[in-house]
Amino acid sequence: MRENGGKDGKVGAVLVVGGGIGGMQAALDLAEAGIYVYLLERSPAIGGTMAQLDKTFPTNDCAMCIMSPKLVETGRHRNIEIITTAELLDLQGAPGNFTARVLQHPRYVDIDKCTGCGDCAAVCPNALPDAFNAGLSDRKVIYKLYPQAIPNAYAIEKAGVAPCRDACPIHQRAQGYVALVREGRYADAYRTILDDNPFPSVCGRVCNHRCEDACSRNQVGEAPVNIMALKRFVADWANQNPELVAGEGRPLPRQESKHQVAIVGSGPAGMTCARDLVRAGCRVTVYEALPAPGGMMRVGIPEYRLPYARVQEEIDAILAEGVELRLNTRVDDVMALRDEYDAVFVAVGAHEAVRLPIPGHDLPGVLGATDFLRDISLGRGTACRAPTPARR
Repeated sequence: MRENGGKDGKVGAVLVVGGGIGGMQAALDLAEAGIYVYLLERSPAIGGTMAQLDKTFPTNDCAMCIMSPKLVETGRHRNIEIITTAELLDLQGAPGNFTARVLQHPRYVDIDKCTGCGDCAAVCPNALPDAFNAGLSDRKVIYKLYPQAIPNAYAIEKAGVAPCRDACPIHQRAQGYVALVREGRYADAYRTILDDNPFPSVCGRVCNHRCEDACSRNQVGEAPVNIMALKRFVADWANQNPELVAGEGRPLPRQESKHQVAIVGSGPAGMTCARDLVRAGCRVTVYEALPAPGGMMRVGIPEYRLPYARVQEEIDAILAEGVELRLNTRVDDVMALRDEYDAVFVAVGAHEAVRLPIPGHDLPGVLGATDFLRDISLGRGTACRAPTPARR
């Protein structure tokens, strides 16, 4: 919001609400008189209803032929500042001294960087009815209002956060990769998953899929989209087609940082943190007390539910980005690491077995579930050879 003044502190600025043919002409007349003008438009481009017409009454001339020169002139005039995707909330004051409150909605596209090439719309998997064409055709979610639009930049229409993404603890963009799977673009779907989640094979098998509970299809009496199964399908497809996904999920070249971070625990939280930090340029060392990385997803889930080889493959992909892993290294004094590292992230997990509050839970031969699963997964068969209780 600017109060009572224009660009560079000029007084006497004028706010024109509405970027149709009338608003553009008013803005041009005022700008030519040396007045700085803010041209406010609710849609992503100026032009108004006239831009939607084929012919104009009564001359039957081409609407765009009449408008195009004014569009160009308005967009280039130094005394006109176009504010799109915005609306006037409040206007207070007296004639000649008004204060306007303007709400500008996010465009999700940087106008200064967008060249209007349309490559983004060509690959966008999601479509919506095109309101500019009265809903008679579809357009992509990322779009330019019409070919001659001013500003010559694309915008993304976003109604909020998708229910499936909002319900996910890591806010995985499920709607994104589901749409890509629908188009058969499995490599792109795999990349989209990896952007948020370095363990798609794990979540595709053992996730509690809160996203499906929140799926909008539940509100219309239909089965939710099987998001978890689609994630598993994409991860398995990528595993079977490594040549098609080579390099997917790898970060862009980064500026190395002098910061060193220690992570205690190599479970999903620790390894995800390690990946994010190393991509930010930090030098990361992960300490793990067990002889195998992965935390509870490696030692707390039976292999028939979650193949250990798949867990190791996804951990290896993180290590390949420059993460150092130290196995069989128990950390007893976390604060001592602060003398060596700039920061310490503690991700020790919950490995302690919870005993049922019933008589006999502490008798010989009674095993905790997590202890039993950990010993079996690490090949320690002693857990199965519990002592036989003496006969009474």
